[in-house]
Amino acid sequence: MSSETSAVNVHGAWSAKRLTLLAMMLALISVSSYIAIPLPFSDAKITAQTMIVNLIGLLIAPQDTILVMASWLLLGLCGVPVFSGGSGPGKLLGPSGGYYIGFLVVAFLISLFCRKWKNVAFQTAFLIVVGIPVIYAFGAGWMKHVTGQPWGAVIVQSIIPFIPLDIVKCVAAVALGKALK
Repeated sequence: MSSETSAVNVHGAWSAKRLTLLAMMLALISVSSYIAIPLPFSDAKITAQTMIVNLIGLLIAPQDTILVMASWLLLGLCGVPVFSGGSGPGKLLGPSGGYYIGFLVVAFLISLFCRKWKNVAFQTAFLIVVGIPVIYAFGAGWMKHVTGQPWGAVIVQSIIPFIPLDIVKCVAAVALGKALK
């Protein structure tokens, strides 16, 4: 079975290798939530999650990416402390909850794109030009919906402070992904 196939083999049994990989990705996204820098003017924090979301999309197949990210969201929704600064429905539905849904969407898009485009420059550009804006759209859109603040305030709280480090995290994820493959 190639690394591009699903976690389920033709006989319907899960392979230990795939289960281990998926569990490791779930653990990585969970632990990355704790590597955080709080911002005094925002409900959102700078975290290592963006890099790990990108890495998950780079390393595993699209259906496995959905499985890992959906499992992570469900764990957090059930109260397991896998989100930055808390867990449970309140955290997922709070001002920074849009980022979590954006992470699922972006990891899937990255996985789809990077299956077709193996070039490191194309992958890096995709993460920066598509991945980051999609995460920001979900994060800012949800923050605007929940807080009712004007767009200017939402952009200052949910987008601008994250741009420089998110670009660095995208470059680092592609480099790490290439080394791990």
